[in-house]
Amino acid sequence: MKFVDEAQLRVEAGDGGHGCLSFRREKYVPHGGPDGGDGGDGGSVYLVADHNLNTLYDFRINRVFKAERGGNGAGKNRTGSKGSDRYLPVPVGTLCYARETDELIGDLTHDGETVCVAQGGFHGMGNARFKSSTNQAPRKTTDGSPGEVRELRLELKLLADVGLVGLPNAGKSTFLAAVSAARPRVADYPFTTLQPQVGVVSAGPLRSFTLVDLPGLIEGAAEGIGLGHRFLRHVQRTRLMFHVVDVLDMEGRDPLAQIRTIADELVEFNPALAERPRWLILNKTDLIDEDEQNALIQRIREELAWQGPIYTVSAIQPKTLDTLVHDAMDAVEARAREMAENDAESAGDDA
Repeated sequence: MKFVDEAQLRVEAGDGGHGCLSFRREKYVPHGGPDGGDGGDGGSVYLVADHNLNTLYDFRINRVFKAERGGNGAGKNRTGSKGSDRYLPVPVGTLCYARETDELIGDLTHDGETVCVAQGGFHGMGNARFKSSTNQAPRKTTDGSPGEVRELRLELKLLADVGLVGLPNAGKSTFLAAVSAARPRVADYPFTTLQPQVGVVSAGPLRSFTLVDLPGLIEGAAEGIGLGHRFLRHVQRTRLMFHVVDVLDMEGRDPLAQIRTIADELVEFNPALAERPRWLILNKTDLIDEDEQNALIQRIREELAWQGPIYTVSAIQPKTLDTLVHDAMDAVEARAREMAENDAESAGDDA
């Protein structure tokens, strides 16, 4: 199925059913009185996060979704049936915006999380509702209110613990295939990866994290060159980024220039994203000797004032990846604990 991370749709909640005008008519009951029942409420439209989905492709096929209308009231004080609600499954990580105002309606980050995007109409009232000691034969009823109609924009941000960024042909897809069961396309030409690829990385029994590989960035991506910044939203939720650098770039680009290019594009997209923890992964180091590796690391430390971790790996030599995988697992778990503690403190302050 094609990967789609943006969609537009129209949702229409059901109208409320109308109230009924009716009087009780039975033999030998000359003063039956009003018995018109209320209508039923209209059905609402909900989005539901489903961990089994990973694309918004279905919303490119069907764009209009309606909930059921409420039933009209009837005589003998019979209430109209409530309209059935409409539930639309979406991938976990979906954001819903109102197209007219660009207002964020909901951010579904947990499996089973539900948000109402169109409220059903309220039921109308039958004439039995209006009877009183001074008005024993009311002929007044009310109509049900119309259901809400909204134009929505859906945007998917994949939920992953670690994101891979780098220039095309830096070896990101090979890296993903080496550390997980994912099987992305690997070839010796730029932009082999055309859409995000997600894999699960095991770091031991009951210890794993998710890793997302993004299409390569190039200089000028902010202006739409190459695939632009379109997929960078998928690393906005990550706790850590792996910046993969090819030490022997096929186009002869210096590793330091590669690092600067990606750093500049991250700043152009979102300055806050550029401040996210980022580890340098010097890839294809099996092609240079240890002295060259050490000299390159020293240059990066001195010329770029790089303070973060730097790892030398080769995606075709799995043993060189073990330390990186376990360190990343520790970092992800530490970040998760920190976020849980912050949430607990926020909950305590609210109480």
